[in-house]
Amino acid sequence: MISVGEAKDILEKNGKALTPIVMPLHKAVGLVLAEDIFAAVDVPGFNQSAMDGYAFRFDDWQENENLIIAGMVQAGSVLEGELKSKQAVRIFTGAAVPSETDTVVMQEKVVIEDDKLLINDPLLEKGGNVRLKGGEIKHGDLALPKDTKLSPAGIGFLAGIGIKEVLVYPLPRIKLVITGNELVQPGLPLQNGQVYESNSYALSAVLQQMGIQNLSISFAKDNMEELKSVLEAALQEVDILLITGGVSVGDYDFVANTLADCGVEKLFHKIKQKPGKPLFAGKRNDQLIFGLPGNPSSVLTCFYEYVVPTIAQMMNAKTSIIQKINLPLSNVYSKNAGLTHFLKGHCANGKVTLLTGQESYKLSSFATANCLVCLAENGTHYHAGDIVEVHLF
Repeated sequence: MISVGEAKDILEKNGKALTPIVMPLHKAVGLVLAEDIFAAVDVPGFNQSAMDGYAFRFDDWQENENLIIAGMVQAGSVLEGELKSKQAVRIFTGAAVPSETDTVVMQEKVVIEDDKLLINDPLLEKGGNVRLKGGEIKHGDLALPKDTKLSPAGIGFLAGIGIKEVLVYPLPRIKLVITGNELVQPGLPLQNGQVYESNSYALSAVLQQMGIQNLSISFAKDNMEELKSVLEAALQEVDILLITGGVSVGDYDFVANTLADCGVEKLFHKIKQKPGKPLFAGKRNDQLIFGLPGNPSSVLTCFYEYVVPTIAQMMNAKTSIIQKINLPLSNVYSKNAGLTHFLKGHCANGKVTLLTGQESYKLSSFATANCLVCLAENGTHYHAGDIVEVHLF
């Protein structure tokens, strides 16, 4: 067996970002830019009113003197004709400020009588309430740099400078293969010795949180011929292959040997950790393959700790859905040295509490957890107040 640190180093060295693709902007949220984006236009493209009010030339105005209202400008239109001295126009938010004017007074600060405008705003300054051309970004300026993860606001910003499509690192293609003779889909009656299959539901849910919606799922019995057929087909269409069950050392644990028959190079098999000790990782060309233990808690633990970083690496993402922090422990725990423990916990009020039900087959405690607590391989006794590593998800 290898250590947790060694396993994560091996995966990082064998993974890499996927080849960038051009994608429509509206489909690129959550993806990472593969090139710098420069503005093709000024934003705004003209001097723009920031208020509903009246535009005028500031030097024409003297307190207690009227200006003549000589027109109106709506958003999306321009003033026809030219303004003369001592004239103003009604203007609305987002509209183009006429070239003869330089200031906008908000409508709440004026009095109108017979098309005459009296301004009552002693604090108004020249250029007030006008967004200058290129005030947000100028033509040719860097809008967003390469390696930026596109947020909804980022999508809107790029659309606002006229960008229709972007070069991004794509989502990895992922296939999930669920193995086991004992598994029955929820909603069907259980026979003696059978259990409901839950791993595909849990993993699909996490992947949806990561933006991966089109997950392909197959099922295979504990039969070498059937498993090989399913795995060979899956390997034709994926960047990451996830297999649950069949990776331990039982008589019907065929996954490791079957993957070898499919041309998969073993990177490691078995890690000094609990739960999830039988975890398998392999590689075929640029594809990464994970054999996850079958117990539900082990599956999720291994997914969060090993698969999530691999997905992030393929997407060239610098951030992950897992956040590592250090917090004081609120209860006690003892373990033997030799295995890293990943324990289901709950963070609240600046502390982390280890939950009951840590066995690898128990998912009920995971359902109320918001983190995994990582206790080091050589650690043994932990007391309330001890600082521990917490992986928030």
